[in-house]
Amino acid sequence: MKKLRLGFPKGSLQDSTVELFKKAGIRVNVSSRSYFPSCDDDELEIMLVRSQEMAKYVQDGFFDCGLTGFDWICESGAKVKEVCELNYAKSGFRPVRWVLCVPEISKIKSIKDLQGKRVATELINYTKKYFAKNKVKANIEFSWGATEAKAGSLVDAIVELTETGSSLRANKLRIVEELLTSTTRFIANEKALADKWKREKIENMALLLRGALAAEGMVGLKMNVPRKTLDKVTAVLPALKKPTISQLSDENWLALEVIIEEKTVKKIIPALKRAGAQGIIEYPLNKIIY
Repeated sequence: MKKLRLGFPKGSLQDSTVELFKKAGIRVNVSSRSYFPSCDDDELEIMLVRSQEMAKYVQDGFFDCGLTGFDWICESGAKVKEVCELNYAKSGFRPVRWVLCVPEISKIKSIKDLQGKRVATELINYTKKYFAKNKVKANIEFSWGATEAKAGSLVDAIVELTETGSSLRANKLRIVEELLTSTTRFIANEKALADKWKREKIENMALLLRGALAAEGMVGLKMNVPRKTLDKVTAVLPALKKPTISQLSDENWLALEVIIEEKTVKKIIPALKRAGAQGIIEYPLNKIIY
């Protein structure tokens, strides 16, 4: 049987990636004692690898494809093909940011103030290039962890990853500037994409993953609507596109179906009822394929 070797991100992205694959119709089961998850797709051979290392392993052909952050692709300098962008992170569906931070009480106001100073970060290669681009010579050192605690005590500044900014605020850190915005990317090896079977398998997977993300936070609504109140009902709906409308056996009634944001449902359903809709059904969505 043909196999597609997939690099699966271990660490902060792991749980959210498992959930995304599940919504895409691919069930991945990760054991705490194994780096080789099982999967209900026999054509996939999966291995857990840290996001920081993923791009290099895909470039070198150890994996045909994999998922990692745009930041780690930039950091590694690996030559890989980006199949698609998948806008999700460890705790939400927003990009993550690498930011230059100093203690709130620091006198440092810009990157220029860090000339000759010490900066700690895990994103060391990209940070060095960023400082060089800004013509600032600083001592950029690799941080093995607890980076936020080092600012103001062991180093003058840090470059750290943030999703919501809550951890930075809790540690009394102030953002000086943003270096990089990153989202998850589905990447592939050039040789794998040259193989017809692997390319189709990768493209099919990308389609399903994008569809699962597109459905996030969306629900479907079905309802029966008197023909005479159709305009009132459709005026209530903030649809992605015009609703699907079909004739019921009773010529005075229509069936209407639409996709809307889940957060609006609590406001929409009472308004639909008042506009004349009946038999309203809300149902979850796993995928939306555009």
